[in-house]
Formats: sequence, C-alpha cells, structure tokens
Amino acid sequence: MLLHDIIGILQLSLAPVIMISGIGLIILSLTNRFGRIVDRTRQLSVEYRCSAVIDQARILEELKILSLRAKVIKGSNLLAVFSVLLVSFIIIGLFGSAVYHFDVSYLLIILFIASIISLILSLFLLIYDLDLSLKALWIELPKELKKN
Repeated sequence: MLLHDIIGILQLSLAPVIMISGIGLIILSLTNRFGRIVDRTRQLSVEYRCSAVIDQARILEELKILSLRAKVIKGSNLLAVFSVLLVSFIIIGLFGSAVYHFDVSYLLIILFIASIISLILSLFLLIYDLDLSLKALWIELPKELKKN
C-alpha cells in the first residue's frame, strides 16, 4: 500500500470526526444543564427543610419537575453519547473497509442512520427539558406576574 493510498483512507475515515465535534458541543451543553438542575435541586432541598408548610408545597412541586428534568437530560445525554459511539464505529468501518477491502457499505449506512436518529431523539428530549424548565419557572414566579 502506498503512502498516497493511506492518506486518502485517513481523509475518508476522519471526515465523520466533524460530526463528533458538533455532537460534543451538544453533550457539553447537556452536561451544563444537568449541573444546573443538580445545583437548583440542592438549593431547593435546603429551602424545603427550612420553610413554612405553605412554601413547602410550591418547593415540592418544583422539586418534582427538577427530578423529571434530570431524568430527561440524562436520557438526552445518553442518546447524544450513543450517537458519538455510532459515528466512531463508522470511522473504524470506513478505515477497515478501505484497508482490507471489505464491503460494509450497508452496515455503515445503518450505523449512520442510527446515529442521526439517536441525535434527533436527544434533541427532542432537550426541547422537552426546555419546556419543563419554563414550567418550573412559572411555579417560582409570584401570582401577580403569572396573570400577564
């Protein structure tokens, strides 16, 4: 195998790395959102123990939403990581098929479609989390502001 052939193979195999980089930024965003949920949950847990019974109902309602948000973000993050793993297998498949001349085109197509579906599902869960975060915000607002 010539150096020219190896360079072409590497270029072909490394093209999906751009996709990994983009999904990595989504994973970073999801991780940051998860951290904020954990911080807010800890803060509200302390407030719950120190507050009056009237405030405890509101705090408990918000804590339930935060618990659901944590599960949603966890699922979104897992799907995004799964998408990156599938793209990594695509890179291995591209490199291996180019070097050893295996025909794995159908497998690579399936892996690519699965990766994109996983990414789409992750983004839908992110949208759901945004909706839940607004729901928690409305609980936090005073009644006078909710009328607007």
